[in-house]
Amino acid sequence: MYRLLFSLYVALFHIVALFYKKAGKIVKGQRDSWDILKNLNPKKNYLWFHASSLGEFEQGRPLMEAITCTYPRYSVLLTFYSPSGFEVQKNYRGADVVCYLPFDTMCNVRRFIELVQPRAAFFIKYEFWPHYLKELNKEGVPVYLVSGVFRKNQLFFKPWGGFYRRLLRYFSAFFVQNETSKVLLNSIGVNNKVFITGDTRCDRVIDIAAHASEQELIKEFAYDSMVLVAGSTWPEDEEILIPYINNVHTEWKLIIAPHEIDENRLRGIEKLLNRPFVRYSAMKNEDAGRVECIIIDSFGLLSSVYRYGQAAYIGGGFGVGIHNTLEAAVYGIPVLFGPNHTKFEEAQALIEAGAAFCISSQNDLEDELDKFLASNKTLTQAGENARNYVKEKSGGTAKILDVLKTELFKV
Repeated sequence: MYRLLFSLYVALFHIVALFYKKAGKIVKGQRDSWDILKNLNPKKNYLWFHASSLGEFEQGRPLMEAITCTYPRYSVLLTFYSPSGFEVQKNYRGADVVCYLPFDTMCNVRRFIELVQPRAAFFIKYEFWPHYLKELNKEGVPVYLVSGVFRKNQLFFKPWGGFYRRLLRYFSAFFVQNETSKVLLNSIGVNNKVFITGDTRCDRVIDIAAHASEQELIKEFAYDSMVLVAGSTWPEDEEILIPYINNVHTEWKLIIAPHEIDENRLRGIEKLLNRPFVRYSAMKNEDAGRVECIIIDSFGLLSSVYRYGQAAYIGGGFGVGIHNTLEAAVYGIPVLFGPNHTKFEEAQALIEAGAAFCISSQNDLEDELDKFLASNKTLTQAGENARNYVKEKSGGTAKILDVLKTELFKV
């Protein structure tokens, strides 16, 4: 049944790709992947890492780099499903080969595995492709789930979820983020080789913070000021955030980095702002003391910019789901976000730690930010809670590597 339904999905997807840019990129990218894979060096020992998108890549990245550093005889093949991951990381130097993952049809799967001959496969967080898993198992290739999170509402744990439960038997080990995930797996008979290793993104954001480059103009802008850094925002976030910045408390300066950077989005933000602003790409020395808002219009800066804030607002919570909270929390600043965060383990944990605050309206936003203005002690304590959370949750990469030393790299 899956084979038939997925074949229909692929056929429909190719039709949709004629009209939608993102789908078109996926189809073209998968087509190009075959040319890349045909030219792989057959003498290399490939470890295959698959990340659906950019967020999953960031979770897998620390492990990729740790393995290649510790075991340089292995090469890394990195695949993506989404253009948002591939387009940003297609030149990632930590992998020997980067390409799109062909659709999960039996023909594609057999061809892919024949060309790659992977020594092991690592699926990041939420990747369960039936044909790939079955064929890897058939070929004796160990498969690992990295930074997995399981919830009781998933199909694995429903009475009718037998098809999905059977997929789990193809994994050699599960590296999960929390005790709940382990208990859930145990409840359906997955009792062996489930390891609680935490979220490897904590290792990643600590490394990013340690090597972040100084942004001199932003540093001068932020000097001796209260700065709110709003990262990966969407229009729904800006409709709540910018009126507060405009009208309520001008003590806050704003650095805003929209999730999508295009001219229409940038102009939309500029129309909402009634305080002096500048786009970062056009910022000059004299602007640092003149403007009160900076619009980040370049990719790759956000994780370095959070260090200049006293608090952070993480976008997506009023729509698609929140973005990366950890890359702000690592700098020891409190984080705020909208209500759509329940699928994100770290968001709930940060709330419980007193490091993050969920808002559902502009009034909520005002209440939380006003607390920080009124009490430096409250602001500082929330920031320390954030820093401590990331520090306490780090070390997942080393835990996984310790297991792999006996499971995969024992020879």
